[in-house]
Amino acid sequence: MNSHQVHIYTDGAAKGNPGNGGYGVVMELVGSPYKKEFYEGFRLTTNNRMELLAVIVGLEKLKNPNMKVLVISDSKYVVDSVEKKWVLGWEKKGFANRKNSDLWKRFLKIYRLHQVDFKWIKGHNNHPQNERCDELAVYASGLTNLSIDAFYEKEDSKLL
Repeated sequence: MNSHQVHIYTDGAAKGNPGNGGYGVVMELVGSPYKKEFYEGFRLTTNNRMELLAVIVGLEKLKNPNMKVLVISDSKYVVDSVEKKWVLGWEKKGFANRKNSDLWKRFLKIYRLHQVDFKWIKGHNNHPQNERCDELAVYASGLTNLSIDAFYEKEDSKLL
């Protein structure tokens, strides 16, 4: 674990599924007090989309290529999809009939620019950074001026 330069904690939330949603990200520079937080809310989305978008945003915030990163998430959907290499199989099949294909394609682009490991943790289990990400995601989902998850509203809703 000491070899990681950055820890990215992520969480997503949706009020209703689909419904208003949001993500929260806490990034920490290992061995430093440096920390950043990000969040955004959307008017119509799903929990899984927010979980995945949180990871993408965290990775996209990295300023240097080839960083050694540990992503800590309570999302089995995201962690298993990457760690068990399911997403690579989906990619080979052109993401046919796969939900969230837009985000998975975006994820793979940024994922391949870094050395990324994933760690799953149990949600709502008093893990300080995970609890903070949850607070940010829930807060973001409750904002009044929510962003539009255009791909979801146009495409994924057909798969529901």
